[in-house]
Amino acid sequence: MPRYLISFDDGAMDHIAEADWPAVGESSRAVVREAKAAGVWIFGGGVLRQQAAIVATDGTVSEGPVPETKAVVGGFSIIEVPSRDDALAWAARMAKGCRCAQEVREIMFDPES
Repeated sequence: MPRYLISFDDGAMDHIAEADWPAVGESSRAVVREAKAAGVWIFGGGVLRQQAAIVATDGTVSEGPVPETKAVVGGFSIIEVPSRDDALAWAARMAKGCRCAQEVREIMFDPES
């Protein structure tokens, strides 16, 4: 069955007022609970806002993109559903829960993962 990455950019939730965060957190977690109950949830979470470290093929480490200067992932979910339409429906629920648009991409199949 296909797996999908549903994600949003860092900063996509910056429009939410501080007082609304508890409600947004609960509505987002409610969607995750629904996805788990439906058996489609694989993994997900928010990504801390910080500068990334880039590890090259030779093992050297350099500073990565600064979140304020380049679009980076702010949070993601991985789900397993029968179709793209199903993934889009879950993304719509997630968008409503966390009050921000979601990007949906199919994950390439790897028989060893």
